[in-house]
Parts: sequence; structure tokens; C-alpha cells
Amino acid sequence: MSSNPSQDQHWMNHALKLAEQAELLGEVPVGAVLVLNNQMIGEGWNQPIRSSDPTAHAEILALRNGAKRVGNYRLPASTLYVTLEPCAMCAGAMIHARIARVVFGASDPKTGAAGSLMNLLQDERLNHRVDCVGGVMADHCGALLRNFFQRKR
Repeated sequence: MSSNPSQDQHWMNHALKLAEQAELLGEVPVGAVLVLNNQMIGEGWNQPIRSSDPTAHAEILALRNGAKRVGNYRLPASTLYVTLEPCAMCAGAMIHARIARVVFGASDPKTGAAGSLMNLLQDERLNHRVDCVGGVMADHCGALLRNFFQRKR
């Protein structure tokens, strides 16, 4: 699946707005947008604290919304934009959903499963691989997270 930098930036800006929504609710500021044919089909922001649900990561919520909207748990040809590198749980969900591509902002050296800690999305032992582009608007995405955690300390 080919990359379009201006399109990637457009959707990452939308994901950043969703991350700011999470922050307003006291959640870690991560936002995600699921796009198919340049149309948003799902979105989400981190909500595990307020929902008492450890799976309520931005990516999972965006995938759930997109699957419900298209009426299928498989989401081939879709792209997920997320402000932070996905964790293993979210990467696993992307593989199961058969998304084509993930674009993320900031890397996560502690739990990142798209190249930082491990690369689950490209693991050849699995039956599906997800194209991955990292570092899109990384400075902005990273600053949002750093500022959030500095205020928490």
C-alpha cells in the first residue's frame, strides 16, 4: 500500500485531536483514526481508566468502530493512524483485523510492538503482516505525551 505524506499528516492531525480528548478526560493522550478509501470509518482515544477496561486503547476502539461500521471484523485495505506506536495487544488486533497499514507518530521504547521493543506487525511467523510507517508528526505526538506525564509527576 503506497504512502501519501500529506494524507498521512491530515489523518495524524485528526488522531492528535482525539488524543487531546483523551487528555481532557484524564487518560493517557493517545488517539487513533481508521481510514478506508480516504474516508474515516472509525476513531478512538484511550479510555481504559474511565471505562475500567484494560483493552480500551485508542486503536482497539477505532478498530471496533470501523468493524461495526462496515459490518465485518476484517478490515483489509484500511489504514490505522495512531499517535503512539502500538503495543502488543493493539498490534495483535490489527493483525486479526487484517488491516493493510498502520501509521504512528511517537515511538514507544518500553512497549512498542511495531519496531521498538518488538515488531509483531512484521513477524513472518504470523499469517498476516501489516505495513508500518513510524515517525509521522513524531515531535508533536511525543510532546503531547511528555507534557502529560510531566504534569502527572
